[in-house]
Amino acid sequence: MTVDLRSDTVTKPTPGMLEAMWSAKVGDDVFGEDETVNALEEKAAAMFGMEAGIYCPSGTMTNQIAIKCFTQPLDELIADQTAHVYRYEGGGIAFNSGVSTRLLNGYRGIITAEMVEPEINAENIHYPRTSLVVLENTVNKGGGSCYTLADIKPIADLCCAKGLKLHLDGARIFNALAHTGDKAVDYGAYFNGVSVCLSKGLGAPVGSVLLADKETIKYARRIRKVLGGGMRQAGFLAAAAIYALDHHVERLKIDHKHAQILAEELAKKDWVTNVLPAETNIVLFDTLEPAETVLAKLEAKGIKAMSTGSHRIRFVLHLDVHAEQVEYVVASL
Repeated sequence: MTVDLRSDTVTKPTPGMLEAMWSAKVGDDVFGEDETVNALEEKAAAMFGMEAGIYCPSGTMTNQIAIKCFTQPLDELIADQTAHVYRYEGGGIAFNSGVSTRLLNGYRGIITAEMVEPEINAENIHYPRTSLVVLENTVNKGGGSCYTLADIKPIADLCCAKGLKLHLDGARIFNALAHTGDKAVDYGAYFNGVSVCLSKGLGAPVGSVLLADKETIKYARRIRKVLGGGMRQAGFLAAAAIYALDHHVERLKIDHKHAQILAEELAKKDWVTNVLPAETNIVLFDTLEPAETVLAKLEAKGIKAMSTGSHRIRFVLHLDVHAEQVEYVVASL
């Protein structure tokens, strides 16, 4: 048996998703004429209480477009030191936007208003102008840790008071919602921009949507064009994303249950030194032996995983990992 726990990006389209893709109505999205892309953007915006959206090939692109929209060269943004926008987007903050980054040390990637406020620069020519705060939900490097809306509100209030923009890297936002019970529609009251990834936990093959007000999205289309993100007849892909939003959100709780099972089993093993709380679909654990040694042993049993440190391994549960495969992993551990 093979069980791929490297990421929730490895999923294949389901039969229903393939049927939706096959029957999609398409046009030239760069001209605004792809009916299915338009429907996806409108659907996602309504779900999160935002005015408009733009469909892009990746979450990296939606995040980078948002940063470009909300900053000017010589500005500075604030984020946790584990943030995907900082660690895993190829230095795009500096390259695309000419912006510096102030990094905070949150708990499992979760930062607070109390941490943010003293890092907002005073108006002084020696300092970059603080203009943006970026949150990530769930936090990848935090092992799928979650912000609640109650956590977010004080940060949003601070940003409003200080004239800062607030952007959400919602790479696994629906996993967070499944865990916290918060409502997606309420996010529009707190964020200037929300990036919603459709190719992770939801299982669509390609794409993320950036949500914001209409004027921001109008400018975002210009930036997407410059970055080469115009995809023409993208409705075939957007149809898969719509299917995922309609059929794969509620089932995320299954992935969370599977993650809990694996976390509990790992905690019993004497070759495991620490297991982070598994709130959602990611399990991070530390090993006595080097991670690469343990990964090789797992690979020999058909279990694929990734290291995120010299002695840390990540399991990610997703819709292509079924109950019997979880049982197999438990037996193999």
